[in-house]
Amino acid sequence: MTDTLSIHAAWVLTVAFALSLLYELYRATSKAGTSRHDTMRAFIVQGVALYGTAAVVITLLFRGVTGSQWLALGFAVAMILVSIFYYNPQVLPERNPRMIDWVEDLVFTGLLFVAATQLAYGVGLA
Repeated sequence: MTDTLSIHAAWVLTVAFALSLLYELYRATSKAGTSRHDTMRAFIVQGVALYGTAAVVITLLFRGVTGSQWLALGFAVAMILVSIFYYNPQVLPERNPRMIDWVEDLVFTGLLFVAATQLAYGVGLA
């Protein structure tokens, strides 16, 4: 059952970060200049670190590498905290948000909660 939870969590994280990547690309192109966060430079600088880390974590989960569930759980929880305590109160208001911005934020954070819950069950915390 643990392997199934890991694979499901990996898929949930894949969807979450694919959604985030597409959204950030949309902001960097269609909404360029709306805020300091909406530029191609910000997209690339953030993308290399964030999406590169996410890709490594997700790949490790798919491969079933020992300790990958703990790593992914820590990553998901860290991203939830960043979303709640930094992105939502700091970045989002600067972006002059519309409905799509709020929906993306809520869906992304919700998917992180789903993945974190699956991983917590997988490592035996729940």
